[in-house]
Amino acid sequence: MQRMQGETSQQPQLKRVIGLQGAMMMGLGSIIGSGVFVSLGIGVGIAGPSVLLAIMLAAGVAMCNGLSSAQLAAAHPVSGGTYEYGYKYLTPQLGFTAGWMFLIAKSASAATAALGAAGYLIVVCGLNWGWIRPLSVAIVVGLAIVVFRGIRRSNQANIIIVSVTLFALGALLLVGLPAVFVETSRTGSFTPFFLEKTSGFRDFGPLFHATALMFVAYTGYGRIATLGEEEKRPEVTIPRAVIVTLIFTAVLYLGVAVVLVGLIPPDPIERLGEYSHWTWPFRGRLGDPASLLKPGGVLGHAWLRVTLVIGAVTAMLGVLLNLILGLSRVLLAMGRRRDMPGVFGRVNEARATPDASVVGVSVIVLAFTMIGDIKLAWSFSAFTVLVYYSITNLAALRMPAELRLYPRWISILGLVACVFLAFQVDARTWQIGLGLIAVGLGWHTVARGRRLAATGKVDPA
Repeated sequence: MQRMQGETSQQPQLKRVIGLQGAMMMGLGSIIGSGVFVSLGIGVGIAGPSVLLAIMLAAGVAMCNGLSSAQLAAAHPVSGGTYEYGYKYLTPQLGFTAGWMFLIAKSASAATAALGAAGYLIVVCGLNWGWIRPLSVAIVVGLAIVVFRGIRRSNQANIIIVSVTLFALGALLLVGLPAVFVETSRTGSFTPFFLEKTSGFRDFGPLFHATALMFVAYTGYGRIATLGEEEKRPEVTIPRAVIVTLIFTAVLYLGVAVVLVGLIPPDPIERLGEYSHWTWPFRGRLGDPASLLKPGGVLGHAWLRVTLVIGAVTAMLGVLLNLILGLSRVLLAMGRRRDMPGVFGRVNEARATPDASVVGVSVIVLAFTMIGDIKLAWSFSAFTVLVYYSITNLAALRMPAELRLYPRWISILGLVACVFLAFQVDARTWQIGLGLIAVGLGWHTVARGRRLAATGKVDPA
């Protein structure tokens, strides 16, 4: 198996301790929290019942990207994911852009998960909302300590967290789906399926916007590839884990979306300019879990509400745990190449953990948490993640035929879809995103120049 550029036998390596089940649970832990408790509610608010189609379209795009990631990670199972693949098959600039986008998008998403978990805890404990930032900080620090203890302990904690979340969502589906399909009076919730312009023509813009946001809800599968250096038999484990995780998640999202739309029909009363938009009636602050707790009230099951609150907390904790893991491995890879300070490229040989990278990522996440701008965090996620996976597909297209596991058209379709959806978000978001890419590339140019000046040698990248 080929070794990635920048990987040397002298560098301390991480241990391979994650099997197929652990890899799938890592993927689910990264996906389910934000997908169910954030993206789904936003998607319904944008597209109404057609969010069901958005979920399937996003799953198709995610599968293309997931297969591109899987074959790259199977051939080159090192920490860093697309950051490393961009360096090997594309250019240093595109490799750096992938790592830079990942750090920005996912650090902000991690802060959102911490704030979300704190919000749900406040609801459960009946605390004042002034506690949200202190609780968020405590959650980040606590999970960072778990990650410090090594990948094996992190994997065990993740399995417990995901199991509780799946139980809660399973209870919602078990009770909610029969109510939706048995009570025929609720079938009107799914019509009109597509939004219409005031002129009477169907408007597919909200569908594509919702698809872009729902795609973000699937992107936790990238954690499976990012942790490639710590997975057993990665050439087999990674592709299988990605495929099974995405299929399972798509089915789960569809089920929960049917319950949400069927039991709590959105009301198309808000008109903005030429378009008629669905108004999701349970928005509120992120810490208010009304969007998923409301079915429990409609069905008259107090136990279901309590179960969903617990599931919401564990889901957000799972997302945060997996983001700290994934982000620290990307920062480790960037530190190894000196795209970030070299201290982040070190591994604690006793515990086989990248301690400095864990600390660095935790500090960044804490900074976003203290700002507390949830809207900023989610706005950047869609655009930056789609840029990241555009580079993934480009790298997959450059793989030698003997290393490729899947046909080229899969990566081509994923690339076209990512570029298209990236610019379906609002213009202000992608303009700021492009500005951040420019800032990152400026830093990369300066850092690379310093390396050349210090060594007097040609940069091997």
